[in-house]
Amino acid sequence: MVKEIIKNNKKLYRCEECGFNYSDKKLAERCQEWCNKHHSCSLEITKHAVH
Repeated sequence: MVKEIIKNNKKLYRCEECGFNYSDKKLAERCQEWCNKHHSCSLEITKHAVH
């Protein structure tokens, strides 16, 4: 399950495996599923991460 966080007054969703943050919960869930299954990050997913 992804973690919901507030950063700079914006709601973000964090992949608990790799720590990347996303503004969209579905992307964070996809990232976490990928990380759990492959023990790596997907460039197609992480390109949408916010800093």
